[in-house]
Amino acid sequence: MKFVTYLNFNGTCREAFEFYAKTLKGEIIAMHTHENLPAEHQISPEWKDKIMNAHLKVGDQELMGSDSPPQWFKGVEGFYVSIQIEDEKEGQRIFNALSDGGTVTLPFEPTFWAKRFAMLRDRFGTPWMINVPKPA
Repeated sequence: MKFVTYLNFNGTCREAFEFYAKTLKGEIIAMHTHENLPAEHQISPEWKDKIMNAHLKVGDQELMGSDSPPQWFKGVEGFYVSIQIEDEKEGQRIFNALSDGGTVTLPFEPTFWAKRFAMLRDRFGTPWMINVPKPA
């Protein structure tokens, strides 16, 4: 069994996933639009180019997402996508990229449990935690 985080966006999934692929040095392995849906499942014409399903791989990790039509989009609450990373400089780079245009809840700094830790919400509304653990 494997858990994969699935994110919902209000029309910005393509932009977000292209940004995540670049920032996290991953590869988008699928990006399907609503235009590809069978006619009986089509939604409003202005959503034809919105993303029905996106799939990003970063090493052996995965992140998925889609655009939710306005009547179904509820925002993003109640979780964080947590990045556990050993390299402090790479953690700083990722923090800088994800926080650009977003909102930092907790800056990337030392804590009693980690070399560095941060919490933020990126410009797409996705909540992130970045943790550089202390050696055991």
